Amino acid sequence: MPLSDHEQRMLDEIESALYAEDPKFASSVRGGTLRTPTTRRRVQGVTLFLAGLVMLISGIPFYSTVNSGFLVLSVLGFVVMFGGAVFAVTGNHAAPGRDEADRSAGNTQRRAKGGTGSFSSRMEDRFRRRFEP
Repeated sequence: MPLSDHEQRMLDEIESALYAEDPKFASSVRGGTLRTPTTRRRVQGVTLFLAGLVMLISGIPFYSTVNSGFLVLSVLGFVVMFGGAVFAVTGNHAAPGRDEADRSAGNTQRRAKGGTGSFSSRMEDRFRRRFEP
């Protein structure tokens, strides 16, 4: 369900206030988002998973008949399967939506309009104005 224009503006104001008050925390929080995987990435992950499955299954008969060193093939096959599954499920790291110059310019424009004071005091003032006659 998409946000209304008013909700989106409020969210943008909260975000800009967070960047203005604590940029270190805001940048650490912003860096952890992931995108959904592309079709190509999913196909590559499934291919890796299947190759690992083949390695896992083929290592078992070789271990029992030919050489006991082929147990490593089964273990390596499991690792490749796990890596392929993780690769298929995760996406690329999201690129930042705006660069820092645009973001800081937007913060100064919003600050000039909003006046002075901390974010919490501005929000308290807004709340009080809403219920005043």
